[in-house]
Amino acid sequence: MKILYAVQKTGNGHVARAQEIIPILQKFGCVDILASGNQTQIELPFDVKYNLKGISLVYNEKGEVSYWKTFLNNNYWAFLKDIIQLKTKKYDLIINDFEPVSAWASLFKGGNIISLSHQAALFFNEVPKPKKRALLAQFILKYYAPCRRKYGFHFKNYHDKIFTPVIREKIRNLKSETIPGNYIVYLPSFSDAKLIKTLSKINGNWHIYSKYASSNYTINNCSVYPINEEDFLFKLSHCEGVLCNAGFELPAEALYLKKKLVVIPIKKQIEQEYNAIALKKLGVLTLKQLDQNLISIWSKSDSCLSMNFSKDIEAILKEIISENVSITAETTNYHFA
Repeated sequence: MKILYAVQKTGNGHVARAQEIIPILQKFGCVDILASGNQTQIELPFDVKYNLKGISLVYNEKGEVSYWKTFLNNNYWAFLKDIIQLKTKKYDLIINDFEPVSAWASLFKGGNIISLSHQAALFFNEVPKPKKRALLAQFILKYYAPCRRKYGFHFKNYHDKIFTPVIREKIRNLKSETIPGNYIVYLPSFSDAKLIKTLSKINGNWHIYSKYASSNYTINNCSVYPINEEDFLFKLSHCEGVLCNAGFELPAEALYLKKKLVVIPIKKQIEQEYNAIALKKLGVLTLKQLDQNLISIWSKSDSCLSMNFSKDIEAILKEIISENVSITAETTNYHFA
């Protein structure tokens, strides 16, 4: 069986999940990888057959999604060319993690495609949603990577086609040993200067991972580092709490490791608005801005959720493939029970 796994690189979460999913998919058949976008600091440790520009969201100086900059800073001719050139029908199954080229190519030219992503979960009625949703943001969510058949990941099983987060083996194998007063900060929507100005006034050791820093430096009780996955995971295993945007993978990993968590959703980013609502319902502190007083109160609290996300991704993938591909001896080297 030939499988195309299409993942976007706008953010680290998609790539982190792909690290876990791709080796399992390779048990089911021959897997080609398509990756598009350019805003991840994590590398895919696999051969990528199609490395494309895709369409990336662009943020402004305030850390908000800028629709105007997004419109101006993407190469739509290259995007259209990639859609035309991608041969979707040569694959028995295309698994799409919110990746636009393969989604639109399949829409125009046909192809056995399913969506398997966190974003896919947001379309189910059972998922918590913000009361007010901007029409343009909803339009982008719906048409960025359109796909009719959807399977999603979320913090809870809100539907039988929504699964709990894929926790990487790298996270499961960490020895979580909390050092009180140590906090991890990953808020790329804020400048380093803004973070330091606020967090230096709050007791604790703040370890800030920055997409802007080229080397390590320390100001007062704030240490700033360039993105380095190995170092980040080490500090994540030893921290008391995590301060981050309302993405999906990092909050899920923090909850799995039983770390205190506070999130600040990126403004005008509809996925993060959905996540913030879901996390708030779970009991996670969600803020609208970098609030010194509330973060200080949070740092002194003992509140911590315990989320035991099950390790069943291989069974999930087997079920999904069985539902969407006619399994024959000619199409697969994996033996289904």
